[in-house]
Amino acid sequence: MGSHGAVASFALGEEVWDAVVADWRTAPLSPELHATLVFLEKLTLRPDELTRADAEEAYAAGVSPQALRDAATVCALFSMITRLADAFGWDVPEWARLQQRAPAMLEGGYALTAIRRR
Repeated sequence: MGSHGAVASFALGEEVWDAVVADWRTAPLSPELHATLVFLEKLTLRPDELTRADAEEAYAAGVSPQALRDAATVCALFSMITRLADAFGWDVPEWARLQQRAPAMLEGGYALTAIRRR
């Protein structure tokens, strides 16, 4: 799950995060977060099927256009970074280290300056 998992664990709380890891579809999430994850799953696994209607469903659940764009951007970057890490054998920090950085990443976004402060 990496740094995104650590941030999510920090933001949602360990109990909710564990439920998300077990099955995000049944985890106790807000309607907005659930709709965002539905959109991101399709974006990741079936991008050729993604349509404007998928975004509209997320908006109808209360997700703002900016929030959906931000989520899609993080998803895309994560996908790219994961593939590069696999290809080049980059090391992934231990879970404890990722959890230490999670508050700064959540507070400052994924800006490198926020991460470097930790």
